[in-house]
Amino acid sequence: MKRSTVVTMAGVALAAVGLLVWAFAPRPVEVEVATVVQAPFQTTIDEDGKTRLRDRYVVSAPLAGQLSRVTLREGDRVEAGAVVAELTPVLAPMLDERTLKELQARLAAAEAQRERTKTQADGARIGLQQANNEATRSEQLAAQGFVSLNKLEATRLAVEAAQKELDASQQARVVAEHEVAQARAALMAMRGTTSGRRVFSVRAPAGGRVLRLAQVSESAVPLGAPLMELGDTAALEIVSELLTTDALKVRPGSPVLIERWGGDGTLYAQVRRIEPSAFTKISALGVEEQRVKVVIDITSPAGEWSALGDGYRVGVRVVMLALSQAVQVPASAVFPLTDADGRAAFGVFRIDGGRARLVPVEIGARNASHAWVRKGLAPGAVVVVYPPPTVREGARVQARKV
Repeated sequence: MKRSTVVTMAGVALAAVGLLVWAFAPRPVEVEVATVVQAPFQTTIDEDGKTRLRDRYVVSAPLAGQLSRVTLREGDRVEAGAVVAELTPVLAPMLDERTLKELQARLAAAEAQRERTKTQADGARIGLQQANNEATRSEQLAAQGFVSLNKLEATRLAVEAAQKELDASQQARVVAEHEVAQARAALMAMRGTTSGRRVFSVRAPAGGRVLRLAQVSESAVPLGAPLMELGDTAALEIVSELLTTDALKVRPGSPVLIERWGGDGTLYAQVRRIEPSAFTKISALGVEEQRVKVVIDITSPAGEWSALGDGYRVGVRVVMLALSQAVQVPASAVFPLTDADGRAAFGVFRIDGGRARLVPVEIGARNASHAWVRKGLAPGAVVVVYPPPTVREGARVQARKV
């Protein structure tokens, strides 16, 4: 056999062997990658909420009589004390002894309610004084370094909450005074019917807008019949139903972000109260859930959300943790593992020189999209997202082309 033939056959054999080696050699695993970043980080509790009026007033007929046609319409603004309806007493019922007793009892109940609101206002005033004293002490201790900033902020929020409670109790007292005046006027009208029929004016207990009209046309109405609902749409609050397990992590004063409310941008708010009683609610999947109502105050300027009304649906994000700068990776890059001592831990695959390196990390917190990494990674590192089962320590990988 000629030498050239041998060389040719040897070359062909070497090429075949090389082709086989290349064909069966392990290929780099294509993976999705992400870069470790340092950016603001938040953990939130996301739920739906609904707006409602802080105070809603039902205007009812203080006496039985003939109601004149109501000229107001839904959305009209009325001032406190303005005439919203007129009643002409009906003689026969007004001369009835039982009606007289009912009106006297109504006046007594209104006067008792007035005394109750007075007591509540006094208690709220004392609570405000206590909150102010606590805030003063906390500021003095904070200046000396004995109180944390979180404690100082909590005392300041407690002062704001106590002030709101005082304002609400004072408003309730004004309404109670109005109810007493209405009941007394109805009783006087009852006693004066023998001298002739006269028109009795029903007045608004507080300023606001007409929310709903129960009676529009002229008709005879009994004592206590609802005529309309009034409320101030500039004094809105938000109610969100949180799972009880989530509500335990929420505190009065916790910051809240209001999204998906129909306007531009995000509104800012804070938790005012977590109601003490929970209730059972059936989810869309048919699962029984224990939920509790959380009341939220909007802190953004009223001009930014003036289009909101009563009963509007909004998205609520209660902020549990907020960091101005934090090292974070996509939550899908983190997976559980067991450390050398057999304890549960977390890890990620970091790409180094085209190979996957298993890196244990310490996770501080996570939200729906990212995880805060306390230790183990530095900004700029490239990690594997959704690591497939074929990725192991030292495995060759390459970024998947999008």
